[in-house]
Amino acid sequence: MRAFFGRTDAASFASGDAAHIVVLPGVYETWKFLQPLITALHARGHPVHVVEALQRNQHPVADMAASVSAFLEAENLTDVILVAHSKGGLAGKLVMTGPAAGRVRSMLAVATPFGGSRYARRIPMRSLRAFAPEDPSIVSLAQQLTVNARIVSIYAAFDPHIPEGSELAGAKNVRLETGGHFRILAHPRVLAELAVLAAGSAG
Repeated sequence: MRAFFGRTDAASFASGDAAHIVVLPGVYETWKFLQPLITALHARGHPVHVVEALQRNQHPVADMAASVSAFLEAENLTDVILVAHSKGGLAGKLVMTGPAAGRVRSMLAVATPFGGSRYARRIPMRSLRAFAPEDPSIVSLAQQLTVNARIVSIYAAFDPHIPEGSELAGAKNVRLETGGHFRILAHPRVLAELAVLAAGSAG
């Protein structure tokens, strides 16, 4: 409901003196789906930026990453922390390996299918079938290992959308003893891990 009818202007979250944050929603999510988290991050002094070009995030991960990279360049943002949910984490990792990589400090990824999801094989929509473990975009991204050390992956012990889980080799993996794909966005550990990333120096 918030995503469709909310009237908050994204620009109202862009002020602050702490590390810049760019939020990357999941598939079929607008930035307003993440508004409670955005509000909490902004309350802690972070300028939080929204990439309006993502809209409902139905395009391929590579297109999403290109939009985010273009946004970082256009806004001249540096030392950025990406905060991503689900598909957003795939795009975020791709950004960290692309032309705007030097503008990103780190990423906090929540419930991201880094290894894909076998359930995607059963879904006729291309926007979701692209999450199959054998999809070229998933396989290619998994081979990009150098940036993993700058990623924190937070995920539930049971995620009904990602039975494989979200563990990422070389990353800081935080497994929460709870269930869900969406509700862990409100878990206190998300903000706690963000605080650790924000306290770190640029990589």
